[in-house]
Amino acid sequence: MIIDVFAVLTFCAGYNTSVVLAGVIALGIGGGVIGVFPFLRKRALISDAISHATLPGIALAFLAGIALGGTGRNLGFLMAGAALTGAIGIIAVQWIRDHTRLPEDTAIGTVLSVFFGLGIVLLSHIQTLESAGQAGLNSFLLGSTAALTGGEAQLIAIASAVAITFALAFMKEFGAIAFDEGFAAAQGWRVARVDLFMLVLLLAIVAIGLKAVGLILIIALVIIPPAAARFWTDRLGRMIALSGAFGGLAGWIGGGVSALFPAMPAGAVIVLAAAAIFTFSLLFAPSRGVVPWSFRRIRMRLAAAETRALLTMAGGYQPPDPLARRIARWRGFTGPDGRLTAAGAAAVADAHRQQRLWQAYRQQHPDAALPFNPLSGFRIEDVLSADIVAALESDSV
Repeated sequence: MIIDVFAVLTFCAGYNTSVVLAGVIALGIGGGVIGVFPFLRKRALISDAISHATLPGIALAFLAGIALGGTGRNLGFLMAGAALTGAIGIIAVQWIRDHTRLPEDTAIGTVLSVFFGLGIVLLSHIQTLESAGQAGLNSFLLGSTAALTGGEAQLIAIASAVAITFALAFMKEFGAIAFDEGFAAAQGWRVARVDLFMLVLLLAIVAIGLKAVGLILIIALVIIPPAAARFWTDRLGRMIALSGAFGGLAGWIGGGVSALFPAMPAGAVIVLAAAAIFTFSLLFAPSRGVVPWSFRRIRMRLAAAETRALLTMAGGYQPPDPLARRIARWRGFTGPDGRLTAAGAAAVADAHRQQRLWQAYRQQHPDAALPFNPLSGFRIEDVLSADIVAALESDSV
């Protein structure tokens, strides 16, 4: 079993498996990179409307292919039809938002429902046709990763690379309108056009991912990786790199698991892999993860209790707080009889000095001192420069 896992994940399990892995990894990277900008723009859910708006385009492209004498199953033709109706869906959402009093979420819900309903009607009609080849068209709903051919995987990789290239080329503009639309407009950029181009790239990723993971699950590949990356960094460039890496990793893991267990649908497994990455980021990311945040909160609570104990003892009293008394005893500041030890006396003197300096700083610079709470355990030497501390020392004597 271990040998099989290693062979699959290192592209040594056969041509078909390697093709599938390469295709979903390219799609995951593309979805992760492109999805960052709508996510930061707080328009991530518009990908939902776009994906559902592609369904009637797929059905119409299939019918057009049949009418032209083909089988209707050409992937490029189907993607072109999906892109066409997806673009109409984008325009519809924009028009409803800009020319009515309806908010964007209502516009998204309306477009999503109408286009998806139209797509289902067209698919139902296609299933009644006698033409061979229409079977399996419903796979665009949930994807058919295992059925990817070499040409289709290559098409996905090339399209993802082109979309990523455009996204990186316009990263400054996209970032500007995502963080500060007013600033972008003041710089002379046409926000509406930049916004529309961002959605066009999102549409491209959705269209190329239909075959692999389907129009329902492709939404996850443009939302979950950016959301996971946001836990790890505040820098746009790093977030783009992390989001692309998380998307590619989800495709790699999900495609590999699906190859090892063929009964599992690859698209769903890829999304579950992305969800696992998101959960790990939510829990363990150093800056915003739940676990590190909880440890920081506990540490700050203990530091505050220790500071309270020292300040109380500096006034000649015993700490009334049981936690503060236990910390003072555990730190060796008090003996079994509750009296100060030599280490406790030195700590009390230092705490008294810290309090005196913080009070002087708050009196002289009240606005600058607002972010700092002396009870949180911050030493003034760790916050202020040596010359400012020296000046406070001289003024507070």
